[in-house]
Order: sequence, then C-alpha cells, then structure tokens
Amino acid sequence: MVIWDGLAAEVMTSFTGGAFLVAMALLLGASNVQIGLLAALPMITNVSQLISIWLVRRYNNRKMIAVYGAYLARVPLIIIGVLVWILPYTSINLLLFFLLFYYFFGSIAGPSWNSWMKDLVPEHLLGAYFSRRTRYTQTLNVVLSILLALLLDYVKEHHPQQELEVYAQFFIIAGIIGVIGGFLLSKAPEPRSQLSGMNTFALLKLPLRNANFRTLLLFNSAWVFAINIAIPFFMVFMMKSLKLPISYIIVLTVISQLFSIFTIRIWGIFSDRYSNKSIIALSAPIYIMCIIGWCFVGIYKQAYLNMALLVLIHIFSGIATAGINLSLTNIGLKLAPKADAIVYLSVKNIVTAIFSSLGPLLGGVLADYFTNIKLSILVQWSSPHMDKAIRLVALHEWNFLFLIGALLALLSLELLMRVREVGEVQKDIVKRIMRTSIRNNLKEYFIIGNIINLHEQVKALMKFRKRQDGRPANIRGGNPA
Repeated sequence: MVIWDGLAAEVMTSFTGGAFLVAMALLLGASNVQIGLLAALPMITNVSQLISIWLVRRYNNRKMIAVYGAYLARVPLIIIGVLVWILPYTSINLLLFFLLFYYFFGSIAGPSWNSWMKDLVPEHLLGAYFSRRTRYTQTLNVVLSILLALLLDYVKEHHPQQELEVYAQFFIIAGIIGVIGGFLLSKAPEPRSQLSGMNTFALLKLPLRNANFRTLLLFNSAWVFAINIAIPFFMVFMMKSLKLPISYIIVLTVISQLFSIFTIRIWGIFSDRYSNKSIIALSAPIYIMCIIGWCFVGIYKQAYLNMALLVLIHIFSGIATAGINLSLTNIGLKLAPKADAIVYLSVKNIVTAIFSSLGPLLGGVLADYFTNIKLSILVQWSSPHMDKAIRLVALHEWNFLFLIGALLALLSLELLMRVREVGEVQKDIVKRIMRTSIRNNLKEYFIIGNIINLHEQVKALMKFRKRQDGRPANIRGGNPA
C-alpha cells in the first residue's frame, strides 16, 4: 500500500511538477524571482513540520496525521486546475497562493510518514526497499512524462490557445489521483510507536545537542543550499535560453530517470552493506561535475554538440542523484534514535528546508543581477592559412548560478567527512568493491550467464530423456530452472 501511494504521488508529480510546472508558470508570466519562489515553496513550508510533531505527541497516531495531511495537500491541486480552466488569465500569484497550501499540508504529513516508515521497514532493508519503491515510481514517471510531453507538443502546434487549459486539466487529474493514493495509504498497517515523555520544546533541542547529528545537519544544509541555487533554473535555461521544445526537455529528464532507475538498486545494496556516507562521498562529486557541465551548454553553435552535452549531463546526474537522495534519506533514518525519530527527522527537514529555500531565492536574485553581465574566454589561432577562435567559456545570467552552486557544493563536502555512521567503510574501499562487483556482474550477465543457461538446459533435457527411458537420472549439477 505504501508503494501504491508512492505511485499515486508520482502521478501528481508527473502532471504538476518539473518542466510542466515551470512551463505553466512562464506561460502565466513568472519572473526569475517568482520561479525561485516557486522552487522555494516546498522548503519554506517545511517549518509546518513542527505542527506534525505536536500532533503526533498529542494523538500518537502517525498514520492518521500522514493520511489526512495527504488528503488536505492534494485538494488544492484540484482547486488550481479548476481556477485556471475557468479563468485563463489567472495570476501567477494565485498559483503560488494555492501551491503554498499544497506544500504546507504535505509538510505536515511528511514527518509522520517518515517515522511510520522507520518502524514499518526493518533498518537492514531500508536501502533495498526504498530503492525498489523508487524504481517503480520513476518508471511510471518516465512513461507519463513522455506521453504528456507529446500531448503538449501536439497542443502547442495545433491548438496553442488551449495550452493553458491542458495544464489545468493536468492539475485536476493529479489532485483526484492523489486523493485516491491517500485512501490506499490508509490501508497500510502502523506498528506501535514509542514516544519519550519529554515535552515538545525539550525534544526539539535533542537533535541539536547530538554532535554527530548536528554535523549531519550542517552538511545537509550546506549541500541543499548550494545545489538549489542552480537546480531550479536548469529548465528555465533550456526553455528561455536554448529555446528547446518541452518534449526535448522531458526526454532529457527521462534519460536521467532511466539511469537513476538502473543504478538505484546498486546504490541501495551497497548502502545497506557498507554505509550511506560512503555512497554520498562517491556520488556527490559526480553531481558537482554535472552542474559545472551546465556552464558549457550553449557555447557551441552546433545544436547537436549542445544536445550531446545535455545528454551526458543528464545521464550522470541520474546516476549521482540516485545515490545522493537515497543515502541522505537513509542516513537521517539511521542516525535518529527510534523513540524520538519523528523529532530528529523533523528537525533535520526543517533546518535543511530553511537553507534549501534560501538557495532558489538567492538564485532568482542573482539571475536578475547577471542578466546583462557576460564573461567569455576565447582561444584564438591565427595563421596565414587559417584564423580560428574557439570559445572555452561563456557565462551569462543562469550560467553564473550554475558555477556558484557547484563551487559551494564542493565546499560542503568537507563537512561530510566529520559525520560518523555505524559500520561506515572508507569510500575508496567501497569504490573498489563496487567496480569489481559491477565488472563481475557484467561478465556473468553477458558471457557466463548464457553459457550456464545453455548447459542447464542440456542437462534438463538429458534428465528428462533418461526418465522417459525408465533409467535413473544420475546427473549432478544445479537446478535446471
């Protein structure tokens, strides 16, 4: 039931998030600052998780809070869809107003859900279970994103006056399916929770007094602040600067999700077997290089070179974010004491949300500041037979944000080294083991596996024939199946 609700939530995200939300906001006339505010809303409203802590302490019913929070969060999507459909000239501020309630009630449901899942899923299976759940949800997202992008491109080409109406229908469908997901979630069991007897304000101080957890908070806050200066503006950059059709943007997103799906099971297995910290130390530098790669998109005149670079960036971003997101979630669950898990996780979410919301707000302001500023670095070759200039770097507006975000993210990794996790293994050892494991698996899958399957089939056929002849089958080996 938790997975089914996850699939319903992914339908909501597919219809109303990512490129579609940004495109709709731009269609309503959103500025850079408003795009930054749109990206910051989910984080700003995380302060409401304090309400979730109070409700859990008062009623000791995490399931009820999570389910009713989900219901209240998903109804505003239906309201937004109806308003935009009836009033095509709806203000961007009205969209932001109702999205505020969407994220507000979702934030109240979040900590209860996290604490509920900590008791429902055994700790040694956290990586495997949530990697499987993520694979399912991302696969659904891939299929829906492609279909919706093709539909939008068709509408933009043949019925451009109805584009906003289509977005309105997306929101209505998403809200209805989200409510159904909340009903499915209500069918999942809730283990008995253990709450300490301390008052709420005293409890909120516990995570901050825990030196190791406080270090995790510092790293997580610095990391999300840095990357959120850049991330919300990737799609804006592709839509406004590169003039890419939304179907191209969705295909790139799908490429990233596919590689995330392909690798998240590997990240999950190794995070359970070794440590989440090691996985972050391996995957975070890859993601930082991807952010830096965005600084070089658009400097080429040939469109195919820019697209090739975008494909590479999205491939490695998908691989890296799978490991980062999974490990950041799991390390928080792992370091939080069972009796006060909801308090620790809520404090973590609230603190990181503050810094995460500051990132896109600062990014929007910086984007406006760098609008008329450009930095170009050229290498010029002059000779009697040829005069050639090669552009190495061309920074303007959004590219400056990407470089600033990447540098700050790199600095934040220094804080990760101070976090202590039970059973942690040095990243170099994990890297060597992962490389060996993947290489061996590839050999097994593509070479040895086929030979073994053929051998087993021959043995099964010989055994069957001997039994048909009435003779005993005395062949050793593995299971023919």
